[in-house]
Amino acid sequence: MNSKAICIFIYIAGTMLFITAVAKFVSSAGSARILQNPDPILGISFRHVFWIVGAFELFVALVCFFSKQISLGAGLVAWLSTSFLFYRLGLVLIGYHRPCSCLGNLTDALHIPPQAADTAMKIILAYLLIGSYATLFWLWRQKRRLGD
Repeated sequence: MNSKAICIFIYIAGTMLFITAVAKFVSSAGSARILQNPDPILGISFRHVFWIVGAFELFVALVCFFSKQISLGAGLVAWLSTSFLFYRLGLVLIGYHRPCSCLGNLTDALHIPPQAADTAMKIILAYLLIGSYATLFWLWRQKRRLGD
């Protein structure tokens, strides 16, 4: 792994988070009935969850795009993707087995089956988790080497 590959990962992670944030904002502005339903984990409406999570995703995306500190971007991506992992594990633990509504009703507008969108979001989550932790590990090793 080298610094160019890390920069590419951070940029791609930022792009993915930017796209999912925009999807959440667009979906939350709609009138779908599910937006009024409470999230099974957080207990607040999906509309509010989309706004809150979309804001976090947008913030992390902007850090990935504009911060000169690679470790900050990687750390925030690791934190956010770990949060998403624990959320998904929570859904499994409470027996919620419907596809994640991570992109809201935008998948309906684009005629993407919910299961396909859910699978794509799992792949993106795995990419963000593995990439961010690998980046942090590489940066840690580099720092240790320079310190020795």
